[in-house]
Amino acid sequence: MTPKLTVVRSGALTTVQDSGRRGHAHLGVPRSGAMDAPAMRLANRLLGNAPDAAVLETTLTGCALRPDGTVTVVVGGAPCPVTVDGRPVPWGAPVRVPAGAVLNAGAVTAGVRSYLAVAGGIAAEPVLGSRSTDLLSGLGPSPLCDGDVLPLGAPARQPALPGGAPWPAPPAELTLPLRLGPRADWFTPAALRTLTSATYRVSPHSNRIGLRTEGPPLERASTGELPSEGMVLGAVQVPPDGRPVVFLHDHPTTGGYPVIGVVAETALASAAQAAVGTPVRFTPG
Repeated sequence: MTPKLTVVRSGALTTVQDSGRRGHAHLGVPRSGAMDAPAMRLANRLLGNAPDAAVLETTLTGCALRPDGTVTVVVGGAPCPVTVDGRPVPWGAPVRVPAGAVLNAGAVTAGVRSYLAVAGGIAAEPVLGSRSTDLLSGLGPSPLCDGDVLPLGAPARQPALPGGAPWPAPPAELTLPLRLGPRADWFTPAALRTLTSATYRVSPHSNRIGLRTEGPPLERASTGELPSEGMVLGAVQVPPDGRPVVFLHDHPTTGGYPVIGVVAETALASAAQAAVGTPVRFTPG
C-alpha cells in the first residue's frame, strides 16, 4: 500500500501540477501545468519519476506535509529552507521523510515557485489527461488546504540519482525574447521602440494567468474594437492601461485586447521565478 500525504500547512498557494493539458485550446481549456517546467522535470528525475509526474508547486511561502509512510522527496525550483521535524535537510536533493514526520518547505529566499516532488508522484485524479490544477477554468485538484490528503503513486524501481544537481538561479533581471505580431500594427512606431528599449518591472498583480508589468504605457495607433481571438502561451497582450501582460500557463484561450508579440516558451520558466519588482526587458528575438 502506497503512503499518503496530509497537508499540515498549505501555504499561500500550493497546487498540483504536471506538464499540463495540451491539445484542448479549441475547447477553451488552457494548458495549465508547472510554470517552471525544467524545475519540475529535474525534481522528478532526481527521484526516478517520469519527467511529467505530478508535483506540488508552491508560491512564496512553501508548504508542510506529513506522510503516513516513509517517502523520498525533492524540493527544488525557488530556493527555500527545508526541514524534517525541524531538522535542516538538503534543498534540491533527495531526502527521506519517515512516517509521521513533518516535511516543511519554507518561504523562498529568492524566486517565487518551489517544486516538491515525491517518489511515485502525486496520484490525484486526472482530468482531460492531466492532474494539473487550472485556476482559471477550475479544472483538476483544488489548491491545497490544511488537512487535505494526497494519494501517491508507486515509486519507480530504479534508484534516485545520487546527490544534488545544478539548479538555475531565479533571475535578477528578466530578459524575454519577443517576436512581434500578430497585432503589432495596432501600435505606433514609438510604442514598438519603447517596448524593446524600456525597462519594465514585474507587477505585484502577476499570477499564474499572466506576468503583469509596470513601466511606460504603449500608445496604440488604432483605437478600434478587436473581436476576441485565440491566445497562445507567451502572448503579450496590451490592455487599456498600455502595460504589457505576458500570458502564462493558466491564460485564457481567447481575448479581445491586441497582442503586440509573443515570447518564446523557453523563456517562460524564468518568468515564473521573477519576483515582484524584478526588471523586465523585451528583446527582439
